[in-house]
Amino acid sequence: MKFSKSWLDEWVNTGLNAEALAEQITMAGLEVDGIEPVAGDFSQVIVGEVVECGQHPDADKLRVTKINVGGDELLDIVCGAPNCRQGLKVAVAVVGAVLPGDFKIKKAKLRGQPSHGMLCSYGELGIELDSSGIIELPADAPVGTPVREYLSLNDVTIEVDLTPNRADCLSMAGLAREVGVLNRQDVNWPEIPAVTATIDDQVSIELNAPAACPRYLGRVVKNIDVKASTPMWMQEKLRRSGIRSIDPVVDITNFVLLEWGQPMHAFDLATLNGAVSVRMAEQDEKLTLLDGNTVSLNSDTLVIADQQQAIAMAGIFGGEATGVTETTRDVLLECAFFSPLAITGRARSYGLHTDSSHRFERGVDYRLQHKVMERATALLLEICGGEAGPVVEAAAESELPRANTVTLRHARLNRLIGIDIDAAQVTDMLARLGLDVTTTADGWQVVVPSYRFDIGIEEDLVEEVARIYGYNNIPDVAPVAGLTMSRHQEARLPLNRLKDALVDLGYQEAITYSFVDPAQQQHLFPGVDTMILPNPIAADMSAMRVSLWTGLIQAAVYNQNRQQSRLRLFEQGLTFVPDQHAENAVRQTPVLAGLLLGPVVDEHWDMAGKGVDFFDLKGDVESLLALSANESSFSFARTDTGALHPGQSAALLQQGRQVGLLGAVHPSLLRKLGLKSQAYVFEVELSALTGRRVPEAVEVSRFPANRRDLALVVDQSVAAGDILDLVRKVGGDQLVGLNLFDVYQGQGIADDKKSLALSLVLQDTHRTLEEKEIADTVARIVSALSDEFSASLRD
Repeated sequence: MKFSKSWLDEWVNTGLNAEALAEQITMAGLEVDGIEPVAGDFSQVIVGEVVECGQHPDADKLRVTKINVGGDELLDIVCGAPNCRQGLKVAVAVVGAVLPGDFKIKKAKLRGQPSHGMLCSYGELGIELDSSGIIELPADAPVGTPVREYLSLNDVTIEVDLTPNRADCLSMAGLAREVGVLNRQDVNWPEIPAVTATIDDQVSIELNAPAACPRYLGRVVKNIDVKASTPMWMQEKLRRSGIRSIDPVVDITNFVLLEWGQPMHAFDLATLNGAVSVRMAEQDEKLTLLDGNTVSLNSDTLVIADQQQAIAMAGIFGGEATGVTETTRDVLLECAFFSPLAITGRARSYGLHTDSSHRFERGVDYRLQHKVMERATALLLEICGGEAGPVVEAAAESELPRANTVTLRHARLNRLIGIDIDAAQVTDMLARLGLDVTTTADGWQVVVPSYRFDIGIEEDLVEEVARIYGYNNIPDVAPVAGLTMSRHQEARLPLNRLKDALVDLGYQEAITYSFVDPAQQQHLFPGVDTMILPNPIAADMSAMRVSLWTGLIQAAVYNQNRQQSRLRLFEQGLTFVPDQHAENAVRQTPVLAGLLLGPVVDEHWDMAGKGVDFFDLKGDVESLLALSANESSFSFARTDTGALHPGQSAALLQQGRQVGLLGAVHPSLLRKLGLKSQAYVFEVELSALTGRRVPEAVEVSRFPANRRDLALVVDQSVAAGDILDLVRKVGGDQLVGLNLFDVYQGQGIADDKKSLALSLVLQDTHRTLEEKEIADTVARIVSALSDEFSASLRD
């Protein structure tokens, strides 16, 4: 919305300069995009009258004139403008005048004729207005008056960028109301008396789409003079609002649009055939618009039609066939309320955007039509003459919007704004905004006016009070919060600590959908029950995941397809497994899962290239287990699952209960899943990882430790973990350290055997162990291993 400050001052004169006004309305939510002067910087340009205008003797396109500027002598000025003529009032830059661009007027001769000044066009005065010649001022313009004073050019235009909810400010009336409220000043509302009908002519109106158009007004005005000149004051108001003057009828409808925010249209009465009908268009119905373009209408477009054809796109664009021309004598003025939803998006669907559609889409005051009709009629009769008929109205009262009633509680207002605003001040603000306010015990009950489509709930009123009070006036007070110790269990490991550990290992967190491709999930978990969504987003997102592996693998495929060959991904989330015994027949288990593939490290000149393997994966999982300070409660066991390689997979057990799986994705599934290289995955129940042993202080032994190494020969089928478990059990409290430091197969060892080298550290906290005690403990361990696993000491 673009407006001139002088026009706003006519409605409510605040005494503020342009910059202060712009700052004020910006802080009230009407952001100012720019402030521009309405004319360039010039001086000594005055109103003159062309007394004589003759042809230049030596130039076909030049004229020699004598100009009366109110002095004792007439000025000789040579002019090349085609519209220069005797009796015309013009803008004269006298000798010594300075025009925009620091252009100075001096005495000169043009083709031998003296020229003591210049007749100016709009462009030469820095006024943005298309014109083909010099300025033509009204006949009553007083000679000798400075043009800047006569046209009130000591003015600026202010452009505001309104949010879509503030359609009420797309008019001078709305802006004046806002400024009046902000400055606690009354608005000088213009008086608009009803125009008495002097003829009986009228046009019948039919509402065939009452939901889209609940109110339509029409009025016949006959015997108008379309060739009359639009008054300079109206032309200037339009120009400073960014609208070009066309003819008096169009100018008047544009003027009331700017003044009240109500679009109007005028039809040439002679071109109408019968009654006017407001209806929905027929599919592919043709309509030639005022700009000459023909559109094929859609059936969801509201049109104005006569008894033969559509004559306008309702609230958007008029039709060429019924447009006002130079020969028009009689017009039908239209003023209607169209439902915002009936207009929203329609103009854009035809590649159009008009001032009318811009306003109707956002909401026009549905009680304004009669007032605007009277205003437009009075201006039309004043400027173009003629005779007006009665106003004809067709309305569907049941389809018109209803005024909202909203309750505002004083306590909630204070809590949301953060300060206590005096109740009387709040009442004054709301009343000045035009709201019907009733004071209640708790606050206020407000009936929203017809021009405020954006107020529907209590928070809307809170916003109104806050912006009118002034955001800058609300004290900037830092919030106060009491410091309290957080409540947490030391035995619970925070999830972020687990995530940080994985990040330290080079992983990156991924977030995937809980909805997965059922076909991909079936490859990984054949025969597992899956929840299928009745209304999925897409066919490949129709199953709830039973494992995070499906999403991580698809994320890996996505990255591999984009030349990312080394990946470390992890995700924490829920799995969804059907279970009739669980709440809502689904068991939701929080898990932590990860995936790695590619080389162990990025390509490096000092490191040999090596792909990740099962033990890299197992080492990362063990790093997570180490955070629990209770690694001994976990163990790995062989497992056989269809998703993982049978020789490179393991189940993670916690005190004998399976809490996770890890291993290489089965080679037969790589191609089916879209993977281009071997991938390794793990998944562990989050509850198993977040429980940790609370540290306990123990005495540090002051006595020496003793190390003994054992080399045991066992069957290849014997797991090293089982050997270590038995050693810990037999060694008792004196065994403070145990490590498997070598596994050997080869020369000197039978083909079905392997050698395991163990280091045992024995120590007591109260005394020095005797050699015999150490030997007895080692002997018991060897004996137990022999009995349990047929182990023997290596020669």
